Amino acid sequence: MRLSDTDQQALLSSARIIRFAAGDTMEYAGQVPAGMTFLITGRVRLTATAEDGSVVPVTTLHEGGFLGLTALTRQPNLAGAHALDEVTALEVDREHLEHLVMRETTAAAGFWSHPRGAAKQGATGGRPQLAPRAARPAPRGRAATRTGRLTRPANARYPGVMTLQAAPRSAAAQQREPDLRQEVHDAARRARVAARLLAVVPTGVKDRALHAAADAILAHVDRILSANAEDLDAARAADTPAAMLDRLALNPQRVDGIAAGLRQVAGLPDPVGEVLRGYTLPNGLQLRQQRVPLGVVGMIYEGRPNVTVDAFGLTLKSGNAALLRGSSSAARSNEALVNVLRSALDSEQLPADAVQLLSSADRSTVTHLIQARGLVDVAIPRGGAGLIDAVVRDAQVPTIETGVGNCHVYVHEAADLDVAERILLNSKTRRPSVCNAAETLLVDAAIAEHAMPRLIGALQDAGVTVHLDADEQDLRREYLAMEIAVAVADGVDGAIAHINEYGTGHTEAIVTTNLAAAQRFTERIDAAAVMVNASTAFTDGEQFGFGAEIGISTQKLHARGPMGLPELTSTKWIVWGEGHTRPA
Repeated sequence: MRLSDTDQQALLSSARIIRFAAGDTMEYAGQVPAGMTFLITGRVRLTATAEDGSVVPVTTLHEGGFLGLTALTRQPNLAGAHALDEVTALEVDREHLEHLVMRETTAAAGFWSHPRGAAKQGATGGRPQLAPRAARPAPRGRAATRTGRLTRPANARYPGVMTLQAAPRSAAAQQREPDLRQEVHDAARRARVAARLLAVVPTGVKDRALHAAADAILAHVDRILSANAEDLDAARAADTPAAMLDRLALNPQRVDGIAAGLRQVAGLPDPVGEVLRGYTLPNGLQLRQQRVPLGVVGMIYEGRPNVTVDAFGLTLKSGNAALLRGSSSAARSNEALVNVLRSALDSEQLPADAVQLLSSADRSTVTHLIQARGLVDVAIPRGGAGLIDAVVRDAQVPTIETGVGNCHVYVHEAADLDVAERILLNSKTRRPSVCNAAETLLVDAAIAEHAMPRLIGALQDAGVTVHLDADEQDLRREYLAMEIAVAVADGVDGAIAHINEYGTGHTEAIVTTNLAAAQRFTERIDAAAVMVNASTAFTDGEQFGFGAEIGISTQKLHARGPMGLPELTSTKWIVWGEGHTRPA
């Protein structure tokens, strides 16, 4: 069910809205009213914590949608033993959720919000606990709890609207906050010292350290895979989607590839000290502009252990220090990898603090990292749209947006359909969970009648779910899965207008034999990479020929497209004189 924009605005304007912080939870007490719903403004993933302590993914909600509580019992992940009345808490896994409105249409129930850790602690390891079922209250219009209260504002249009009123943070949470901030700042200060040392380390020394790190990873492969197996077991228990499990998983071949990536970086040209331009002024002053390291690079990324090593290799070669905050889903893998990397640095007499892992699972760690102005030089979020939006919105240090890829393949009326089919399938199915995968197929209206059945059939034969009736939400969605939206474009100009409206500035492709159409497409599409008769999957640092990348920037400053070693540097002007002074 969806409300019209007018009804949404009426509802939001008449209700008192709570703003949730990352990690807040909503805890249930009492009977579930059949008609209670949540109106979502923003994007949110819900998980449920069952009585046995397991965390069960429930659903992903999008802006303007409604979630009925009783509908949760129909979710596959909550079937059987995970019936709704056995669920103790719904966790808001918030990437950029701002508002949540609860609308009651039948009997009231007790619902409240509290920061993580503020609830009464029970015997199950700190999980928020409910009273025994027989003793659970069913208050009307209020909740008897110390952690929050339920309010019923006056609302003529929606008389049953209730809002969740946030509770003050617990004393323990308030005490923990300064400790985490201090922990992050201390790590950043150590990284800053390491970065100043690395800035002047010769290329040969850095390359030896990269080879030593590769050797150490291979020597400790069993330890790394054992840690990764624990992460995978926990992820499977939480019903993590297959695409996310694939990102998380390591195996001997992938570990070999990670080590080979470090050796590849060692073989790349060192950007530090490269002179971009130089000249002598008429007054005799000699000027040159040369590359210098950025300093401390904060990386915030999701469950991909290979990013840990990629970030280390690229920051080390470019003379920077890396402060890493990976996903808790890969915590054991990241810890094992970083310990190996630090040992390798130490063995080469380089500062181990050139790579540090912020291991706390508390999400405020990210906030402290991206607000450490004067300690962190740049923050690079690498993950889904919610993560990137949250970092860019809350950061007080410079950021580089990476990765969100609503990529299109446009099949022009002059396309060779054999070529179009190959490119489409490769763009969508090669690795559907990565940011350069195609998410929308655009077919020129002039050939739609005979081209669409063939292209859609090929997608379906490959196991792709095709959204033929794609709405506004589908057309803006980054599926990261074997799904794709389909739309018809009114010629090349229609395709350009559609892509510039719905795309994310990542990678866009045209399939055509018409040179003029290709030229028009490349000139007018606003994206980091534009492909002509080539798969979107080629947007990658290694495929572009400059080795590993730290991410694919979708912004225009300071870098755009795949970010290699040069993009991890800034510049400095060096001016030589002979007692020169500037005239008055």
